[in-house]
Amino acid sequence: MLSIDSPTRLALVVACGAIVGCKSQPPQVAAATSTTPPPASVRTIRSQALPEMNGKRLEVKLIEVSYPPNGASRAHSHPCAVFGYVLEGALRSQVRGDTAATYRAGETFYEPPNGVHAVSANASTKEPVRFLATFVCDSTRPLTTPVP
Repeated sequence: MLSIDSPTRLALVVACGAIVGCKSQPPQVAAATSTTPPPASVRTIRSQALPEMNGKRLEVKLIEVSYPPNGASRAHSHPCAVFGYVLEGALRSQVRGDTAATYRAGETFYEPPNGVHAVSANASTKEPVRFLATFVCDSTRPLTTPVP
């Protein structure tokens, strides 16, 4: 924690007050010239605890994956935690030991490190699926490893 002595703290408070005071305008002028945009809408899409990782080698990679109608990948695993977000279409997914699920545009999924992704396939026979896979890694191994 940063320690600031009393005279320095007082000087900072006075300086901050002066800066704020210099920027203030009479209310009628501020209202007439205000172009403040409306506030953003913010919501948490997903929150997930992560396993302990080596903080010296952390890296995040954002990968876009697309499957054509009936497209799929073979069973595989990732050495990293993976967060998925479906951009368009519908994705069938199952990590071994979990229940199979179908995720649609706007929905998310999570894969733990080294989990076997037994099913990763387009749920549609007519439309493509496209999703983002965010890898949170502390490893330099390949992102995807085939599983027999």
